[in-house]
Amino acid sequence: MATLAVKKTERLEGTVKAPPSKAYTHRAVIAASLSKGKSIIKYPLRCSDTEATIKACSMLGAKIEWSEKEKALIVEGFAKPKVPDNIIDCRGSGSTIRFLASVCALAEGVSVLTGNKSLRRRPMQPLIDALNQLGARCLSAKNDGKPPIIVLGGGVRGGEASLVGNVSSQFISSLLFAAPKAERETRIVVNTSLESKSYVEMTLNTLKAHNIKVEYSQGFDRFLVPCNQEYMPTSHFIEGDYSSAAFLLAAASITNSKVRVSGLKRQTLQGDKIIVDIIRKMGVAVSSDEDSVEVSGSGEKLKPINVDLRDSPDLVPVCAALACFAQGESLIIGVGRLRFKESDRLVALASELDKMGVNITASEDSMVIEGGAKLRGAHLFSHRDHRIAMACAVAALGAEGETVIHGIECIKKSYPNFVQDLKSLGGKLFGG
Repeated sequence: MATLAVKKTERLEGTVKAPPSKAYTHRAVIAASLSKGKSIIKYPLRCSDTEATIKACSMLGAKIEWSEKEKALIVEGFAKPKVPDNIIDCRGSGSTIRFLASVCALAEGVSVLTGNKSLRRRPMQPLIDALNQLGARCLSAKNDGKPPIIVLGGGVRGGEASLVGNVSSQFISSLLFAAPKAERETRIVVNTSLESKSYVEMTLNTLKAHNIKVEYSQGFDRFLVPCNQEYMPTSHFIEGDYSSAAFLLAAASITNSKVRVSGLKRQTLQGDKIIVDIIRKMGVAVSSDEDSVEVSGSGEKLKPINVDLRDSPDLVPVCAALACFAQGESLIIGVGRLRFKESDRLVALASELDKMGVNITASEDSMVIEGGAKLRGAHLFSHRDHRIAMACAVAALGAEGETVIHGIECIKKSYPNFVQDLKSLGGKLFGG
């Protein structure tokens, strides 16, 4: 188990390029694989999660190669997915297993999708039920609504499927990938409020780039997908990831530093762009242009926050770290789904930040952080969760003494260069 030592850092300074968007990379690889012909994906994120999707799509018949010269993935897609020769190992990637369960339904034979221990605890039942409503044959191997998932294949009939939108928006995106290849028109009805709406918008944007037509209501509770559509190959340029860049912006805010993160588009569908507004409301000077965000610390204490992150759950760990340094009580609501991520993130955050002297109270759908206490270095555990590990590292930059984080290798899941990037800005990090 790899460890990372972090010492209190008085100031960070410099420019770092944001890692490419993980969400867009997943979507581009899958849509390109479903397109017969050559697609080019420029500057994709290469991490454990996206590698799982690339390997899985290769097992389903796509030919995917990395061009070092072009810094791009070259994808030769398939008209129809083939039956994989082996079990598809989705590692720890929820996007991979959820998106590709529907794609596997288009193959003629049986596909089995599984992953690591963390992935095997994540809910899949709403997607299983929806696929069966559309004439696909899908089940949980243990009949508990969780992976391993068995997809019997044979195609998707179409028709109408209803599902909840408050467990994971990935279920809806999954159906949207397969529905254009259904035998009949597909109607998808979301019978609860849709959370993380921006991720569905990203899916729709990717599908549109591949000439796929989808009609949808303004409230994103109804989707109509014409049948027998053909994905067309295209090129993608993957923009920077606000979810990952949030940790750099937070680190600069905590240390009253001046840091510029390039590669972050001002005009983006990424919901996690709200981290810019959150940091600004905490009293930090933030500026942005068409392709970057810059944080300039004022030297003032951070202000507490009261924020609903129902549509941006990936920001909860980094916002919890920020709230530790605010003068007063911060409230984060809309956090219920965090219990079913790579770890129970509510438990993990409360456990690890408590070791540093922070009082956190978590309820079913909210978290209260008592800021203002002087954080102290401690031995922390990542819970094998990349966002918990990065949140701990950010908090450690402002803690007295040295903090040691155990299990830091999980960061490779989404942001392999995180430690290197913080070091380049002057962060006192050792190991990792």
